[in-house]
Amino acid sequence: MTERKRANTSGIEIKPVYDADDPGTADAPRPEPPGSFPFTRGIYESMYRGRLWTMRQYAGFGTAEDTNRRFRFLLESGQTGLSVAFDLPTQMGYDSDHAMAQGEVGRVGVAIDTVDDLGRLFDGIDLGQVSTSMTINATASILLAMYVCLADERGVQRGDLAGTVQNDILKEFIARGTYVFPVEPSLRLVTDVFDFCASELPRWNSISISGYHMREAGCTAAQEIAFTLANGLEYVQRAVDRGLEVERFAPRLSFFFASHNDLFEEVAKFRAARRLWARLMRDRYGASDRACQLRFHTQTGGSTLTAQQPQNNVVRVTVQALAAVLGGTQSLHTNAFDEALALPTADSARLALRTQQILAHESGVAATADPLAGSYYIETITAQIENKARTYLNEIADRGGAAASLDFMVDEIQRSAYAYQLAIENEERVVVGVNRYREDESESRIEQPSFPELEARQRQGLDAERRRRDAGAVQGALKRLAEAASGPDNLMPYIVDAVKARATLGEISDALREVWGEYRAAS
Repeated sequence: MTERKRANTSGIEIKPVYDADDPGTADAPRPEPPGSFPFTRGIYESMYRGRLWTMRQYAGFGTAEDTNRRFRFLLESGQTGLSVAFDLPTQMGYDSDHAMAQGEVGRVGVAIDTVDDLGRLFDGIDLGQVSTSMTINATASILLAMYVCLADERGVQRGDLAGTVQNDILKEFIARGTYVFPVEPSLRLVTDVFDFCASELPRWNSISISGYHMREAGCTAAQEIAFTLANGLEYVQRAVDRGLEVERFAPRLSFFFASHNDLFEEVAKFRAARRLWARLMRDRYGASDRACQLRFHTQTGGSTLTAQQPQNNVVRVTVQALAAVLGGTQSLHTNAFDEALALPTADSARLALRTQQILAHESGVAATADPLAGSYYIETITAQIENKARTYLNEIADRGGAAASLDFMVDEIQRSAYAYQLAIENEERVVVGVNRYREDESESRIEQPSFPELEARQRQGLDAERRRRDAGAVQGALKRLAEAASGPDNLMPYIVDAVKARATLGEISDALREVWGEYRAAS
């Protein structure tokens, strides 16, 4: 019987058997040790023997008070870092009482209009002791300013603040759509944050360059690392053009990848990404080892979760989390099994965290660094994925870089997404419970909050905060920000001043909209 050919998502044909004659395996028995350039095997010599990855469960819904309760629950359950999801109005620069926010307040993340909302979000949580990641992009500078303002008012030293702000606007233009301002001023804000963090927040990651959302939109594993690293190179070059020294900001760059179901392709992807970034930074900028290290957070694949037979997602998430750990991630979020249906319940969120804890403490994967190194299969597809990614990077460079190649990347992702969906519909790829092993199921129902009531409470609170503040101080701060936006100054100090005067997120965004306008995607 003739066996059908098999290929991974990157289009690499998988052989039945791999051996020492395969490409990429010549040095497989003795690859460079972990902690050594180009960091294929990990950025730290001891990896998880020295310190486990950060267990950073992503959470955010409803009001600040609602999310604070979930944060406390997760911290009490053993979570080691916070990760904040913001609602769409917050991501798009609208206050909760704006017409564009109607029906969306608190639905896919927490609603934050003012620094006092952020204070309620972190009520009872020591900002000097916790590491916080904020998934925010177009309005990243505003949310970071709020976090800094909150720390200042609580007496926490800025040098003690640890965490990450996503601040990756290019992938919003490519795959996600929560952009506000045109490309060039958006990139200016990114480099303003780089500069501010290098000066004021030495423990803060000024960006999380994200392949996750492009993978969720349908790109392959090789495309994910190629497009992510292309965006990373664009940010580095913009910062260098701004006059920032690579060694001053590059060590605080971080990355964010998805982990999907093909265990070995994902492990190889992470190894290839680390090696390729190190080589690019060394070749282009002569960067030091520390500035060449690719540090990354991983989230298990939201698009792989199925509403059909949702308990199967527990197994999918476990496989994906295992791939991330075997691939050397620095922090990890594991999705809850019910997220294809609704916001996760407390019980399912705890089970997702327990999945990480079992991997860390019971599976043995943390006992040694890069345990799959030397595998003929892993070393071969690591090299093949790196080569495919390089081909894309060369194409993007020929087009003038990532900012000039947005349409190209969008088209490539759309083609890959279409091909993948077609393979599922033709049953060339099996999705258990969806196109094979189906069962008649009763509809799963998860209780949800009353979003109209939640929105009304948020609007009432916002109105009360507006009445309490000094309106003259707010208008003065917004005017100074708008004037600075027309010039070359770093805008972060002006945004911090506006936040401290109690200007809202929407008002700060509007001040910048008045100067820069808004981005309009081509129809």
